[in-house]
Amino acid sequence: MNFASDNAAGASEKVMAAVLAANAGAAMPYGADPWTAAAEKALCEIFERDCAAFLLPTGTAANALALASLAPPWGAVFCHHDAHVMDDECGAPEFFTAGAKLIGLEGDAGKIAPGDFARALRAFPRGVVKQAQPAALSLTQATESGTLYSIAEISEFSELARAAGVGVHMDGARFANALVSLGASPAEMTWKAGVDILSLGASKNGTLACEAVIFFDRARAADFAFRRKRAGHTLSKGRYLGAQMTAWLDGGHWLDLARAANESAARLDSGLAALPGVRLPWGCEANEVFVIVPRVVEAALKAAGATYYDWGGRGLAPRDYLRPGEVFLRLVASFATTRAEVDQVLGVARAALAGP
Repeated sequence: MNFASDNAAGASEKVMAAVLAANAGAAMPYGADPWTAAAEKALCEIFERDCAAFLLPTGTAANALALASLAPPWGAVFCHHDAHVMDDECGAPEFFTAGAKLIGLEGDAGKIAPGDFARALRAFPRGVVKQAQPAALSLTQATESGTLYSIAEISEFSELARAAGVGVHMDGARFANALVSLGASPAEMTWKAGVDILSLGASKNGTLACEAVIFFDRARAADFAFRRKRAGHTLSKGRYLGAQMTAWLDGGHWLDLARAANESAARLDSGLAALPGVRLPWGCEANEVFVIVPRVVEAALKAAGATYYDWGGRGLAPRDYLRPGEVFLRLVASFATTRAEVDQVLGVARAALAGP
């Protein structure tokens, strides 16, 4: 019962087979191989646009280098105060931008409100030498709370950013999960809604270690190959990244994997919601379940060997603050999560609430 993270799951059989197939024989290094070329072509087709796509092995590198393409050292990058780029990248965005300032904005359930972004822009007027200059907005889709920005919301943020001369980055570590939940196309959730650069995550959804930074305007990507190389993220045997990405995208495999994860999370969410004394501060919108449970339930889950994260009070609105004897948990489903695992968690929780 491992619900700690979708990173805990391995790679899909299809991706593993592609990596093994790519291992045969020789291939040109540093991304000059047919698998990388095929992956770049497939990404352009999926996003319905001539994109500049770069493969990397980690999400941290994808986010940090993407933001470095938008923000100078004196720039301000606006994001949610719980965003991964703010809390979980060990300062990588600041390092690779050579010092840009991350501005964390408040917001319930992991989401920034457009009005709060507008107020932040007014607080950082352009041209004031003593302040960091507005440079980028980073939206996480799905958010750190598993919630989603609608296409209309993304468009509203993009309009505000465009008017202020600010680029829009999307941290899409769980992009596929968000996409299948919204029923949108990749183009609709990105460049058609005003997103400039996407960090497309695949590692949480069925690859070994593979991400992509996608520029929807090739002019913005003019120096990215140098940034990636200087950062140490240009792999000599790049064919293994290309093979992973190509197999992941082929025939909608990436969406099938995300759909399986979302369905497991939805089953877990609805089962927990039906239990007495259990509270869900917001609904399950992708593949993460956030639930407030009596401490007796958490103790029983631990005793049964379940793994998950105690989420403290992150993202909770005042109306949902923890009461005595409660704990706030995050449980994440992956493409490999089984119905039996979900039902086992629900069974343990029911038994704990029923008492001896």
